[in-house]
Amino acid sequence: MTVVSKQPRLITSGVAIVIGLFMIVATPFIVQVSLERVLKELVVVAVEQAKFASGIKLFNFFYPFWRAFIFVGGVVLLAISPAIYKQEKWTYPVSMTMYALPAIGGMFMFLPYISWVGGFPLPMVISWVGLAGFWATIFLQDKEKAEKWSQFLALTFIGMLATHAFTIGIGAQRMLWTRPGQPLYEGLQWWILTVAGEVNWIATILLVISVFLLAMRKRTGWWLAVISALAILIIDAPTQIIRTNTLDYLYGSLLALGVLLFTIPPYFKKHLIDSPS
Repeated sequence: MTVVSKQPRLITSGVAIVIGLFMIVATPFIVQVSLERVLKELVVVAVEQAKFASGIKLFNFFYPFWRAFIFVGGVVLLAISPAIYKQEKWTYPVSMTMYALPAIGGMFMFLPYISWVGGFPLPMVISWVGLAGFWATIFLQDKEKAEKWSQFLALTFIGMLATHAFTIGIGAQRMLWTRPGQPLYEGLQWWILTVAGEVNWIATILLVISVFLLAMRKRTGWWLAVISALAILIIDAPTQIIRTNTLDYLYGSLLALGVLLFTIPPYFKKHLIDSPS
């Protein structure tokens, strides 16, 4: 990581330490409180509407899943904070990826919370903290403004798309687990979920990897982001037409278009990746 003076070095390493501690100390408790509140509401609702019962098992698994990822990410940030202060270049993509974990995971956990619990969005605090580190790290770099803003726009949309894609996968599984006529599929509107859900999950993994590689200005990161966005757009658009009772797939399509908008045009591309030698 290249910064121009001691002050930005102190800030970036300080941010890593503070957010790393938050991810290790505070996040586990926030996740547990959020999970129990969501489950408490779902248990009541599932008595009358059995289709929501699958959410109990899914959230029981994926809330702790993201908590573990975020916890390990916090350990990484604390471990590399001395290297961040020393301006070691490799710390930039690593720290950006670690900040993406609470940003994405917190946003995912926020959605069930706001749907079932309401009130102050407790898991959103986790996402805000991750985003603060994510954006601060971008703008504290010694780079041209155009490069900073290109990374800000592209990487932010990639993170938003990754969150939405992961949540779409959860939603598809939730509906499939309680679908009528199982183990068979009663029409196109049900079996398409087996495509949309898994495609979105695979794309989520590739998008997170693309954050790491784009922070290194690697062409492979650009390709992973573009391919993931295209895959999501190609599956979400027809799924929205088939399953018109929700707008979730429309939102996924729009976010995918946002990623493509801030990666494919030559102006953004030249500020995101290094030119081939």
